[in-house]
Parts: sequence; structure tokens; C-alpha cells
Amino acid sequence: MMSPAETGWAVPRALVQGELEVLGAMSNSSNHTFLVKAGADETPNEPDLLAIYKPKRGESPLWDFPDGTLCRREVAAFVVAAELGWPNVPPTVLREGPFGIGSVQLFIEFDAEHHYFTLERTYPEEFRKVAAFDLIVNNADRKAGHCLLGAGNKVWIIDHGVCFNEEPKLRTVIWEFVGEPIPSDLQADMNRLRRGLAEHQEIRTKLTELLSADEIEAMSQRLDLISREGRFPEPGEGRPFPWPPI
Repeated sequence: MMSPAETGWAVPRALVQGELEVLGAMSNSSNHTFLVKAGADETPNEPDLLAIYKPKRGESPLWDFPDGTLCRREVAAFVVAAELGWPNVPPTVLREGPFGIGSVQLFIEFDAEHHYFTLERTYPEEFRKVAAFDLIVNNADRKAGHCLLGAGNKVWIIDHGVCFNEEPKLRTVIWEFVGEPIPSDLQADMNRLRRGLAEHQEIRTKLTELLSADEIEAMSQRLDLISREGRFPEPGEGRPFPWPPI
């Protein structure tokens, strides 16, 4: 398996070590979310970076997720995506910031006119990856606006604070692939992840620092089910769509 640096998943040092300067609050966020500059004073070979900082202390309580865990779920989503090699989740770390510990994610410059509903027909293969990823992490809130078009026409996905619940929670706007076989190359990557969790490889160690043992076991069971069925499933019971959809 290639290293994160070889596959383009390296985390900039400034994101991990740089001093965070708050530039402003992000509007329309359900939790306290800040645009910050990650200074490169301690990392002279790298430029300053913009990042999105979500402190634990600014998380709104949810009835179905333990308090103070959303920032860890953001990081866990990046860890899983990096292990799979897809989809494109911006580098995300857990660290101290101006308002305490929280997730810090590389800010992606994007075209604000685009989202899933404007991009789905142009990038179907990318969104098959997103749909498969959301199955794995049990994403309870895949809105269209969480799908960004960045530089070089690269599709990025963000906002993974309500993933990894033990109970089925999949809510997404991406249901176009129902009944289709999951592409064989994606299945191979998912099986590699499944083996890594079962064999207590490095990926399980990383996730143990971010998720509960029951949540990791639930993800393993989802991977087993996906492997057996091999197809994108139909919506389950309850509310399968997020609100608002964008």
C-alpha cells in the first residue's frame, strides 16, 4: 500500500503545528465554525494555510450522538477516506485551537455556484465513490452543498460530524445509483479496509483514538454487509433525505 504522501493524502505541517488565527465565523453553521489561518512560522518550508476550525466546545447537543464527539468524527472521516484512497476529503486533524480542542480542516477554494445537483451528471464516477463512502461511514447528513467543485475541476466533500453512528442513519441526496453493482475497484479498497479493521492494523489504532469500540464494530459490520450484497442499497426506513437538501 502506498503512503499517504504518495497518494496525495499528506497532511500539511502547518495544519498540525501552525498557530491558528481566527479570521471570522462561518455563517449558517449549526455548530460554531471558524475560518482560521494556520501560520507557518514553525514550518518555514510551507506557506500559511486557510482552514476550517470546529471546536468541541461549540458543538450543539444532539439526541442521537454523544456530546463533544462531532469534531472527532470529522477527523475519522478523513482517516477512512485516506485509507480507501477516495473520495476527496480535505486533510483534517484534531488539535488545540483558540477555543480548545477541535477539528481543523484544510479550506478548499471552490465555486459557490456548484453543488451535487449541478455536478452529478458531469462527475458520476466521483459520486459513486461518495455514495459508497457514505455507506461505510453511515453519513446522516449528506447535503448537496457538502459537495464542492475545487480547482482543476476536482470534487471535494466536507461536513462529516454526524457519521459513524452505531444505528442505521444514512441520509443523503445521492440515491441515483440504487441497485447498481458497486464498482469492483471500490469493492477491493473496501475489502482492504475491512481486513485492516478485523486484523487490528494501523487504521484500527487510528480510529480507536476517535471513535468508540462499538462504532468501529458497527462500521466493520456495514463493510461485511456491503461486501455480501455488492450493490448500492435502496433507502432504508425512516427519513432517507437530509433537510435542507442543499
